Amino acid sequence: MKEKIKIGYIGLGRRGTGMLDVCFSEMPDVEITTICDTYRPALEKGQKILLEKGRPDPIMTTDCSDIFDNPEIDAVIIMTGWCEHAELAAKSMLAGKYTAIEVGCAFDLTECYKLIDIYEKTGTPLMMLENCCYGRAEMMALNIAKQGLFGEIVHCAGGYHHELSLPEVELFKDMDSENPHYRLKSYIYRNCEQYPTHELGPIAKVLGLNRGNRMLTLSSFASKSAGLKQSAREIFGEDSPYAKTDYKQGDIITTVITCAGGETIHLCLDTTLPRPYYSRNFTVRGTQGMYTEERHVAFFKGMEEPVENNEEEMFKKYDHPLQKEFFAKGTRGGHGGMDWLVCRAFVESVKNGTNTPIDAYDTVSWMAIAPLSEMSVARGGMPVDVPDFTRGKWMDREPVLQCKYCLDEICIDESTPIYTDENEE
Repeated sequence: MKEKIKIGYIGLGRRGTGMLDVCFSEMPDVEITTICDTYRPALEKGQKILLEKGRPDPIMTTDCSDIFDNPEIDAVIIMTGWCEHAELAAKSMLAGKYTAIEVGCAFDLTECYKLIDIYEKTGTPLMMLENCCYGRAEMMALNIAKQGLFGEIVHCAGGYHHELSLPEVELFKDMDSENPHYRLKSYIYRNCEQYPTHELGPIAKVLGLNRGNRMLTLSSFASKSAGLKQSAREIFGEDSPYAKTDYKQGDIITTVITCAGGETIHLCLDTTLPRPYYSRNFTVRGTQGMYTEERHVAFFKGMEEPVENNEEEMFKKYDHPLQKEFFAKGTRGGHGGMDWLVCRAFVESVKNGTNTPIDAYDTVSWMAIAPLSEMSVARGGMPVDVPDFTRGKWMDREPVLQCKYCLDEICIDESTPIYTDENEE
């Protein structure tokens, strides 16, 4: 086991600098030796974060090869826009570096196959940093499911319900800067489920996908595209090029996935129409009970109805052991602490030389949703086959790696601290 690991960090946009600031720079057992971005002010911002935290002055580069070619670097964190994830991950894995990528999908299935080919050839771990797998509600539902209290699980659902076309949010933010948001180009040219992993990641772990179960088919349907154009008119005026752009992305994308175990999954992308609040609508339905994030309710047969917002009561009974310890110590990191937990899951894997709790098969399966959805939408919702990236291994996988951050079983590991002694509270 390594006491400290050395990391190369690629991508210092809003998400990249945020994760650097509240997570990786706060970990004494992590040294960010090199940071990389093609935008010089972003590099300087990342350097400032590290120096203000009393961390070593990093090497700054605009060429990611400087990271891949450095034999002292143990792992690479890729925080660029999603269009670069597959290419950079492939180079990192071929260089023998533990590789973590921020959430996002592939553009083409060939990218997914390439990553799996590299993984199976080199054995280099690849992990999507899907923070929602470590959300408190999602982990409670996982704990309930693994105890069998939902009964036989029949259906799961979730969505990304988040208005991104407001002037201060994502798509139309910083339009006058050198780096307008990369998602806008995807919304101009693509029509598909572009952002499924916040809901699909936790669902995949509840359903045991790639471990005794897998996705079989996918059908996606797109509404018309009207919301982005309307928002552009309101923000920039009728004569703006953004108001005249033909956006291919439908305002609502509905995706239905069938699984080998007989379960169905419903995903929804909803980012360009007015809505009053953010929601992932994470839902698990079984023969003995259910959980729904939309109403903050866990319900089991025999409970008195109606049930409203009993989540805090359910946390007391069914909180995942990791979350129970986390809240007892005091959470840190963004998004209610789940950013910290997903980063620690990766770091602990690198330190111990083990595979990651979200592995290459998980990562690639989730990345494939966008191109599969794009194919289905283009064919009027016709079902498309979901590739088996495990190549049959889902039926007989290696034993689950027992660790604190395991997402395939409920593991209690008191020997691994969530914080090192230096920053334990």
